[in-house]
Amino acid sequence: MTQTTTRVLDPGELGAAVAILESEPVANAFVASRVQAAGLDPWRLGGEMWGWYADGRLRSLCYSGANLVPICASPEAVRAFADRARRAGRRCSSIVGPAEPTAHLWRLLEPTWGPAREVRANQPLMVTDRVPDTVRPDPLVRRIRKEELETIMPACVAMFTEEVGVSPLAGDGGLLYQARVAELVGAGRSFARIDDGKVIFKAEIGAATSHACQIQGVWVAPEFRGQGLSESGMAAVVRYALADVAPVVSLYVNDYNTPARASYRRVGFREVGAFMSVLF
Repeated sequence: MTQTTTRVLDPGELGAAVAILESEPVANAFVASRVQAAGLDPWRLGGEMWGWYADGRLRSLCYSGANLVPICASPEAVRAFADRARRAGRRCSSIVGPAEPTAHLWRLLEPTWGPAREVRANQPLMVTDRVPDTVRPDPLVRRIRKEELETIMPACVAMFTEEVGVSPLAGDGGLLYQARVAELVGAGRSFARIDDGKVIFKAEIGAATSHACQIQGVWVAPEFRGQGLSESGMAAVVRYALADVAPVVSLYVNDYNTPARASYRRVGFREVGAFMSVLF
């Protein structure tokens, strides 16, 4: 019979973990980028990396930090991760990942972790590998400079609050969120169009590996919506991403956000799968 076990990975298993992450580079971009930067040490990684082993071989992963993220997780692995998560108690603010294993994980955890504040069961995963030839990139969209952090921060807070439903300034006063925004600005992965000191459009490349990157935080100031600025802005960010970051650009979007999905398709993104998010 197959012998299985689940435990926290140690730093010496980095190669095996990376091999699993790279087997699905687009879906795993978020966790892969963290592992690429920090390795497997929980303190640097910001959470534990759980491994599910069958006959002594690492088969599936689950990142347990601010988010709980199943990675290449088989149904048996999901059951093992759910058991470990139940015993540890909920420490995350969300469960997020490919829709099928995430839905399975939530079904197992909901009796003890529920109710969730919101469940977004179908978030299309979209990708592109080329700059669109039908949408002109906005020439005014550019990288944000470090001295412009105070200019971009209100737009980031507005986007987060609108998207997630709670302010990122709650709890610790926004220290962690501001540090994350500053990190992206410092890495040259924060982009915006700023007219007369006002942010009109903004987006970030939130996760990046040598194989794929993920755009997040797309936002247009409310009074400028409906003018095509999200399309020309996204075209500019895609151009930067493909030139400087990775050969494939991805994002995921709520299925009910029909205008955004149509906008991304016009910029050249195509749907290749689905994510799911459980928000607490």
